[in-house]
Amino acid sequence: MAFQKDFVWGAATAAYQIEGAAAEDGRKPSVWDMYCRRPGATYLGQTGEVACDHYHRMASDVALMRELGLTGYRFSLSWSRILPDGVGAINPKGMDFYDRLVDCLLENGITPFITLYHWDLPLELYFQGGWMNADAPRWFAKYAAVVTERLSDRVRHFITFNEPQCFIGAGFLHGTQAPGLTLSLVETIRMSHLVMLAHGRAVAAMRAHAKQPIQIGYAPTGGNFYPATNTPEDIEAARARTFRVVDDPLWWADSISWWSDPVMLARYPDDGLAHFESYMPVGWEKDLDDICQPLDFYGENIYNARAVSAKEGPLEREAGHPTTAMGWPITPECLYWFPRFLYERYQKPIYITENGMANNDIITPDGKVHDGNRIDFMRRYLLELERARMDGVDIAGYFAWSLMDNFEWAHGYSARLGLTYIDYATQQRTIKDSGYWYRDVIASNGAKLHETVS
Repeated sequence: MAFQKDFVWGAATAAYQIEGAAAEDGRKPSVWDMYCRRPGATYLGQTGEVACDHYHRMASDVALMRELGLTGYRFSLSWSRILPDGVGAINPKGMDFYDRLVDCLLENGITPFITLYHWDLPLELYFQGGWMNADAPRWFAKYAAVVTERLSDRVRHFITFNEPQCFIGAGFLHGTQAPGLTLSLVETIRMSHLVMLAHGRAVAAMRAHAKQPIQIGYAPTGGNFYPATNTPEDIEAARARTFRVVDDPLWWADSISWWSDPVMLARYPDDGLAHFESYMPVGWEKDLDDICQPLDFYGENIYNARAVSAKEGPLEREAGHPTTAMGWPITPECLYWFPRFLYERYQKPIYITENGMANNDIITPDGKVHDGNRIDFMRRYLLELERARMDGVDIAGYFAWSLMDNFEWAHGYSARLGLTYIDYATQQRTIKDSGYWYRDVIASNGAKLHETVS
């Protein structure tokens, strides 16, 4: 069996995408609450104010996870629910919610994986400069200490940041996510350094406040490539292209190595420094030891990739290449090659912290959701992940995105990526065919992947 007995079969969510209760029990706004009120920022002006109402339906949602057979659940915390101003006084009701969630998960045999930050910076900190403020690493470390002090007696797995490529790149460089700004290279490069310093300071704070031995990781994303053929030349071309920082300076934030080499290897990639060193804050070199704290695992959110040839470079996709309902290309090969390249470079156990697809799901007259496309997608991708595992890549777990349909950021409620269908008018949950199929994959520890799909 390729997947080890303790392989984590999970699903993932993010606080602002599912919790709702945006103004209840002491929670204050985040940058996403602000951004959603900007005309034209999200699909039909939709917001996460109610979302999936998980804040009020948490216990039944955990029961749903148990029905799916999940062994792990990756979720994020709302920083402004715990610390409404980002720093200072703890909000008891907010912290109590996560206490109850953790207890409920453990009672149902599900291992919690907590992500400290999934894009929702407290608005009060944004007004103080947010990730451009030199105090941001200190703010984040204090928040991490509060969470660890309260929850690490029961929670052993923590992740600092989800996709800094997105909350800096899309949020501050391209303006397509909260807070929707288009800033300069000097501003955004400085932010990237402060985010990674915040990661390192948080890891140190968590180790200092942990109530038991804990495991800490990091969950970036980024553009990646797979070889057009299995020749050594194409494999090396794909590896090199995956870790290249820039071809177009406006897309540097999509890089893997810029965001991960400092965290994992205590150095910036040479090609990145060649372009951007002049934009770095004074004395950045002295921060590398703080940034590169020992980690226990490396997470990566992986959805698709692009083929690359040693002779031709990145290849254009042919007309009619399969895509998801969001237009994202379907490339199962990425779940073999990308974990392989990451493991070769960083030598840490790897969790696939997000993987999934948007589908045009509907409830049919029989009351079910027949999402065969998603089953086919997951099977193809998981078989590639199994192949990576068989070839020696230390794959520790897989988290499907997502547990349930949710507020998909700027796409609002127009994109459905869940294993569970949400009727947003009634908040009725309906497990999709893919959810039941995934339950059987989990129960068989992956053996079901090799059954013929009818």
